[in-house]
Amino acid sequence: MVLLGPAHYVGIRGLALPAADALATPLGQVDIDPLALTLGLPRSSEVHAREHSLEVQLPFLQTVFPDFTLIPIAVGQADRAEVARVLDAVWEGSQVVISTDLSHYLPHHRAQQLDARTAESIVEMNADAIDDAQACGNAGLRGFLDVARRRGMRARQLDLRNSGDTSGDHHRVVGYGAFAFFEGSRA
Repeated sequence: MVLLGPAHYVGIRGLALPAADALATPLGQVDIDPLALTLGLPRSSEVHAREHSLEVQLPFLQTVFPDFTLIPIAVGQADRAEVARVLDAVWEGSQVVISTDLSHYLPHHRAQQLDARTAESIVEMNADAIDDAQACGNAGLRGFLDVARRRGMRARQLDLRNSGDTSGDHHRVVGYGAFAFFEGSRA
């Protein structure tokens, strides 16, 4: 399992793995896949110490996949080609999860409009149409979309919401979406 998310707290150039050999949640330990160490990425406790973009995904993954190893990658100032190279190296036999918010701190209606355009770009596999204002984890997302498109995958939007849909506060919301990717024409 490959998990990519933005590095929010520690500025880094490129991509970084945790220095640990495993990550722990209340549901148990998830071992780092030995394949991660062959990628030539730096290992950093500092980058991963406070980073939530990866850890929030782990309980969901542990529920769906009771036994898996993980390649958790924090994405800093990286171009999508760097991300694509790493994904190509681990693609065969891997499942990939990209963790990113969509729009940030816009009024509810404006967020819905922007997030709808972002969702359309994701489903169309148009990485060029996605920028920092549309997804904080856009480097990981764009790199993934490049690889998925090149490999003939198709995307399907599962859901699209923002924090105002659950909190009721529509003044400053954060957008979220769920998308599934399939090989060939299954989408």
